[in-house]
Amino acid sequence: MIKFGTGGWRAVIGKDFICDNIRLVAGGVLKLIKDEGKDDKPVIIGFDRRFLSWSAAKWVAEVLAAGGVKVYFLNRSAPTPLIMHTVLKRGLHYGIEITASHNPSEYNGIKLVVEQGRDAPVEITEKIEKIIETLDEPAYIDFDEAVESGIIEYIKNPFNDYIDDIISQIDMSALRERGLRVLFDVMHGSGSYPLVVIYHTARCTIDSINLDKDAFFGNQMPAPTNESLALLKYRVKLEKYDLGIALDGDGDRLGIVDCDGTYIDANSILCMLYYYLLKYKGWKGPVVRNISTTHMLDKIAERFGEKCYEVPVGFKYVSAKIDEVDAVLGGESSGGLTVRGHIHGKDSIYAASLFSEMISVTGKNPGEIRRELENEFGKFVMSEDNIRFPEENKAEVNETVMIKKELPVFNSEVERVSYEDGCKVYFKNGDFVSCRFSGTEPLLRIFAESSSKETADEYISAFRLFLNL
Repeated sequence: MIKFGTGGWRAVIGKDFICDNIRLVAGGVLKLIKDEGKDDKPVIIGFDRRFLSWSAAKWVAEVLAAGGVKVYFLNRSAPTPLIMHTVLKRGLHYGIEITASHNPSEYNGIKLVVEQGRDAPVEITEKIEKIIETLDEPAYIDFDEAVESGIIEYIKNPFNDYIDDIISQIDMSALRERGLRVLFDVMHGSGSYPLVVIYHTARCTIDSINLDKDAFFGNQMPAPTNESLALLKYRVKLEKYDLGIALDGDGDRLGIVDCDGTYIDANSILCMLYYYLLKYKGWKGPVVRNISTTHMLDKIAERFGEKCYEVPVGFKYVSAKIDEVDAVLGGESSGGLTVRGHIHGKDSIYAASLFSEMISVTGKNPGEIRRELENEFGKFVMSEDNIRFPEENKAEVNETVMIKKELPVFNSEVERVSYEDGCKVYFKNGDFVSCRFSGTEPLLRIFAESSSKETADEYISAFRLFLNL
């Protein structure tokens, strides 16, 4: 069975991510397009640098073309935000990116983008799942023949509008004045080109590592975490760069390293940027975060007379709430964010540019800004545990926590419990712990936040012991 999660359909290469299943997904999308009468506009198809991505993009294009749907095809790998921006800018109904984002190298997947450049909502992906169950092997035509006939068209200069739009929203004069030296860890992903162009346009010095295409991502996760950025941290400090920047495999998650080699986590990035937009740029408006993201955002919003809105995990929920409440910024602790006036999805290329603007305008390094926030709002420390377990244990955990609603005994007094997305326990002292199944991998994710790492770790340990995991 083909099931879509929070980031699209993802599967293990050679097991479920195979040609037949890829064509089935394409067939499901094709029938949906036909049923909705939305075959009047092309579908743009992009792909990241994972193993099989380029081939999978061609297989999808061949099915759509056989059904009479015109395809815009990219002739080079591209980050997911570019596909979202193109759907928005050109007024398309649909876009497709072949990617498994930050998943391990054995995974690949298909991400569907809908009108206005948004992540496909659950209603759409559920329709596709049901359509797929009824499909026989979809028809397809040869890729080269489809290109020759014009039904598949290589899109020209796809990066121009995207890069120009980001540049128009960034204070490029501040970056030119500061003259940053940046070390960029591409993490073997697809986000290198647009970010390098933006920095060069701003007359900044940018050097890159892990720029080559590597199907195994250097034998580590293509996610910008503290552990995966060891080389970046070492070289930024040793070679005295102003900043280290890393993007995940498809360019929608951001990692930052300070000039002293300190890793700046995603929660801190969100808080810094929201604070900067309110205090230094004079923006007004609320902020949106998911259930596993820092509550410091709530404190910052309160300080400026604004509100913080909480939504389930999945960026489609973040972007929808941003539109609903006209929020300044929305993001997740996993490293994705977007800002009002940009695209409706995660974009680490834009976020990296804005972060560089922030340190250029303020004249402060990231560590100084983070200490400024801690002095004003207190210390917020997040701990996380990702637990792999046999599939047969999932039902038992779900029965205990989500259905019976049984919980561990905690040392802090519980204020309330939410089951909107997994289970989240709010404590009266402002701490929280959340427990939910991953929508992209066979994992149980437990997040906890407190003023100390010891207390946050205790919340996670209590859950693990209670569930015998």
